[in-house]
Amino acid sequence: MSLMISVSGIRGIVGESLTPQNLTAFAMAFASWIRNKRDPSTLISSPKRPLIVIGRDTRPTGSCISNLVSNALALSGCDVIDIGIATTPTVELATVTEKADGGLIVTASHNPVEWNALKMLNDRGEFLSAPDVEELLAIVEKAHVHAARWDDIGTVTSTSRHDDLHIDKIMNLSFINTEAVRKQHFRVMIDCVEGAGFSIVPRLCRMLGMDELTLVACEGSGLFPRNPEPVEENLADTISAMKQARCDFGLIVDPDVDRLALICEDGSLFGEEYTLVACADFYLNINNGPVTNNLSSSRALADIARQHGVACFSAKVGEANVIELMKEVGAVIGGEGNGGVILPDLHYGRDALVGIALFVQAFTSWRMKNRGGTISSFRREFPEYVMSKQKIKLGSMSPRILENLFNEIARRYPLAKTNMTDGLKLDFDDCWVHLRPSNTEPIIRIYAEAHTKKRAEEIALELMNELQKD
Repeated sequence: MSLMISVSGIRGIVGESLTPQNLTAFAMAFASWIRNKRDPSTLISSPKRPLIVIGRDTRPTGSCISNLVSNALALSGCDVIDIGIATTPTVELATVTEKADGGLIVTASHNPVEWNALKMLNDRGEFLSAPDVEELLAIVEKAHVHAARWDDIGTVTSTSRHDDLHIDKIMNLSFINTEAVRKQHFRVMIDCVEGAGFSIVPRLCRMLGMDELTLVACEGSGLFPRNPEPVEENLADTISAMKQARCDFGLIVDPDVDRLALICEDGSLFGEEYTLVACADFYLNINNGPVTNNLSSSRALADIARQHGVACFSAKVGEANVIELMKEVGAVIGGEGNGGVILPDLHYGRDALVGIALFVQAFTSWRMKNRGGTISSFRREFPEYVMSKQKIKLGSMSPRILENLFNEIARRYPLAKTNMTDGLKLDFDDCWVHLRPSNTEPIIRIYAEAHTKKRAEEIALELMNELQKD
């Protein structure tokens, strides 16, 4: 198992591909990269040492890794502010609030408990771009790292204030109407899969006006009771518990709380693809402008954008890529089809917490217009598409071999609109299919979407066969 390195971070299985040696090497390289990026003109007025914020999710390995990395950063001449257990978006906001030179998040997001990772942020609290990652890798490979003298070793301090600051920033957004939400008397189930959201998600929900909460896996143990990725095949027990509790809807987040999934009152899934769709449809009534998703996201967002008279742009998969395009086109809201919502008015980062705020306000607004209604009825307001998500092991194929394979497959489908910005996407009139190597696992993902489940599965299977026969 090799270490996975991309704009989504550096991740692997602890004790196998993610070892003390490579954690230390990447931490020290990150410190050197930060030093190289500092503006020399600010060094006169700024502290001598770079400042880095670090936070982690609840995985059992998180504390040891966070301590190791913090000490490596200090020995590299950086001051460190440790904010403890925190969501990924909270660390992103804290990096800006603390006026830090960068941030580190110890989390493997939706990967199983044996995985962990370092997600690296720049001084804007945003993930490193692809060129940034290349620069970082060059430092690692050449071992051009800075080691501090004994009298210039950095400090490590701790603070626990950033959860409250994150909630306050959401509550101050212009669209928040807690009184309207409170009048709905929502009964809500929250499943935090024992991850970093175990405390902050229920607290935010209560602040938003939802008092009748049923909590599932919200103790923060870090021992995930199921596969932590918030997709249908992993949520059977949550769905059963929600129906038994007679909740109006369920809110499910992943371990680092950058993805939001929703369950309807009848146990059906709202659809992770439709988290962004519903939030964007609501928000475009408040702040009209372009929207952005990634190439593996539903056509439904483009349909909604068209209804609001704005453009929809699609980026390569990966939060950093989506954010780069959002800035380029001036998008007012964006995200990814995995339940990740990015609201620039708060910050440029996928944030399930602001996703919850947007979604609850959207559902409340719809209910007020319709004098009631269920979340499953609300879901039917949006364009209907069905997605098939498959994967196959990548094996030992090099990027060059994979590129040649994608080119060959594209030639076999002359009637499709071809996009090779990120793997291979084939757009047909009635459907699309996207083949790409994952940023977070050694697999090729095959996503297909159509108006019916049958057609989506047919085209996904057809392209899986094309991959495997070559």
